[in-house]
Amino acid sequence: MGRLNVTLCGIELDNPVIPASGTFGYGYEFAELYDINKLGTFSFKGTTREARFGNPTPRIAECEMGLINAVGLQNPGVEAVIAEELPKLAKCFRKPVMANVSGFSVEDYVYTCAKLDKEPQVGWLEVNVSCPNVHGGGMSFGTDPAAAAEVTAAVKKVTTKPVILKLTPNVTDIVAIAKACEEAGADGISLINTLLGMRIDLRTRKPVIANTMGGFSGPAVFPVALRMVYQVAHAVKIPVIGIGGVSTPENVLEMMMAGATAVEVGAANLVDPYASLRIVEGLPAAMDKYGIGSLAELE
Repeated sequence: MGRLNVTLCGIELDNPVIPASGTFGYGYEFAELYDINKLGTFSFKGTTREARFGNPTPRIAECEMGLINAVGLQNPGVEAVIAEELPKLAKCFRKPVMANVSGFSVEDYVYTCAKLDKEPQVGWLEVNVSCPNVHGGGMSFGTDPAAAAEVTAAVKKVTTKPVILKLTPNVTDIVAIAKACEEAGADGISLINTLLGMRIDLRTRKPVIANTMGGFSGPAVFPVALRMVYQVAHAVKIPVIGIGGVSTPENVLEMMMAGATAVEVGAANLVDPYASLRIVEGLPAAMDKYGIGSLAELE
């Protein structure tokens, strides 16, 4: 293994850097800019059983240290993803990809995960029980340990590939939910999804986003994400993927020192489409600076 290699749920990655779902499309869009095979892998756009138009616009608001989004899981539906998006991706990405799945019922999660589990290029299923921008689904499953465990167990019954539960920070006890997922059979945990936030337009005196509130992400959330990754990684025996405000190679090293096996990069990709590549390329120098011979030392 090279000095950047890590193993996530039994699958070896060339490096731990993974663009996060919702910030990297279905991959081939970024392949027009650079060779995306230089990344560890990436998590593709959140996919649901049926096609979704998403929330009304405006649905993105800038903040001083991040952004708020309420896109609402816009996607063409799992059948179209399999028929149209994955074949395009296969032409430019030779590694296993992470499939991000959302739903509005346990049955939705089961259906979509079972479909994607059969796709050869899918290496992991990242089950999103943490989206704050939809009603009647998403985060409602991730705020209760029993509900998160129910989704986990149901998905595990119909899949053969590693199942990673993506958790919300909008809870009082993140550890209890992570442990419930682990006990229900989860192969890994990814966290955090976005914090719930809002902005008000001083001229109109109304919320900037049509949905009123949305998911707050960016550098400002990094300390919160790091704390939760540390708490969960020290409470479970399964791998943890750290997400939240990561924008530098040093952030990746901090996440791994907190217990993460791999690290997802989210909002930074929306600011700079080369962000994830820049982080990968900057890792060796950052490791040299802090006397880290290989990332395996941090596991």
